[in-house]
Amino acid sequence: MIQIQNYIGGKLIAPLAGKYLDNYDPSLGEIYSHVPDSDEQDVELAVQHAQNAFEKWSNTPAEERCRIMMRIADLIDEKLEHLAAIESTDQGKPLSLARTVDIPRASQNFRFFATAAVQFPSEAHLMESSAVNYTLRQPIGVVGCISPWNLPLYLFTWKITPALAAGNCVVAKPSEVTPMTAFELSKICIEAGLPDGVLNILHGLGPKVGAAIVKHPAIKAIGFTGSTRAGKEIASVAAPMFKKLSLELGGKNPNIIFADCDFEKMLKTTVNSSFQNQGEICLCGSRILIEKSIYEKFKTSFIAEVKKLKIGDPLEADTKVGAIVSKQHFEKINYHIQLAKEEGGKILTGGNVVKVNGRCENGWFIEPTIIEGLPWNCITNQEEIFGPVVTLIPFETEEQAVQLANSTEYGLSTSLWTQNLSRAHRIAAQLQIGIIWINCWLMRDLRTPFGGMKSSGVGREGGYEAMRFFTEVKNVCISLK
Repeated sequence: MIQIQNYIGGKLIAPLAGKYLDNYDPSLGEIYSHVPDSDEQDVELAVQHAQNAFEKWSNTPAEERCRIMMRIADLIDEKLEHLAAIESTDQGKPLSLARTVDIPRASQNFRFFATAAVQFPSEAHLMESSAVNYTLRQPIGVVGCISPWNLPLYLFTWKITPALAAGNCVVAKPSEVTPMTAFELSKICIEAGLPDGVLNILHGLGPKVGAAIVKHPAIKAIGFTGSTRAGKEIASVAAPMFKKLSLELGGKNPNIIFADCDFEKMLKTTVNSSFQNQGEICLCGSRILIEKSIYEKFKTSFIAEVKKLKIGDPLEADTKVGAIVSKQHFEKINYHIQLAKEEGGKILTGGNVVKVNGRCENGWFIEPTIIEGLPWNCITNQEEIFGPVVTLIPFETEEQAVQLANSTEYGLSTSLWTQNLSRAHRIAAQLQIGIIWINCWLMRDLRTPFGGMKSSGVGREGGYEAMRFFTEVKNVCISLK
């Protein structure tokens, strides 16, 4: 039985209270490791080490910070197969997905922000002949980063790397549901020579460790990815303390499909954007809006393609849909499927628990589920399910498509399918959504701003947006007279 440790002050240590949580392999439905049940005293210790390390790290030349982060990226690449295997075991995702997406993206995050550290620009403004202004962007100090369970190492590194690159010291909490790759990253940081206390990784429950990070007076900024509910709780504590906040929250994303789309490309991508990672990606499209003239064609073709997806053991090469991350989330998704039926929805395919033969017979598996016949304002079409469940909604006009797309409290992402360039620009301008893909999905340029509108979050991540968030700004004005 593996026993995970916290990473504090450059060392792997047990939680100070000596308490642990059970960690499950979702494909087996069995406990396979124990996670520190850390608390406020562990957070306090981590903050002390981070404060002690800050002066040296913040004054470390950007080139040296870049070198260390590049070394971490290299080690992630060297350990790709090992990290992919434990990510698949911990989260339930297909091993092939972890190998090709999650772990490579984690090393890309380190490389991208390592180079950003040496390229981060400042601004200067000349007031004709009277004065010159220049801007200083300096690290904040100790910051907190909290990441979710759906893309564990991918999103954990997305949170911490800009903070480190900008010269901050970090107290970070990965999800207690999927802690294993963050634990392995601790070992990689030690091997790479990251100075003690610069990054501290604490494991445990959100209401204990996460809450202690958010309310600690020495932690000056919070970067969080997770549910809208948790985001509201974090904001209610952090805002009165005037902490900087970056919140990437939930989504109820529309896929908008017009009749003039490239049908085959759209169909293949929509299957992927609906059910990749068991639908447990904040950017998955869970409301599929289809122009009425091709609704029946789309429905027939979509169902046929979805039925081809293999559900099963995440370690098998041809598995496309793995296990649901936890028993609690498994039950939540099943509840929403039953609720959709009660609301009048018709299950076109899926909707059932899957019994996988062999070693995964006790795992948590649900069929990819397609539902039609629900009104736009029902609970199923308004609340985030975060699983392999999508609804089909026909529309007749461009105006109706926009209205439906904007009809939830969320505004994270969308995929818009049309060959009409004028329409694409016109609709993009009207959508209350932060990330708009036209004739594609999940094409990510790490230089671009990432984030949502409305209840999907506050602030933007990615590129210089992230670097700016993790710095304080000073304007220096020098008289030329």
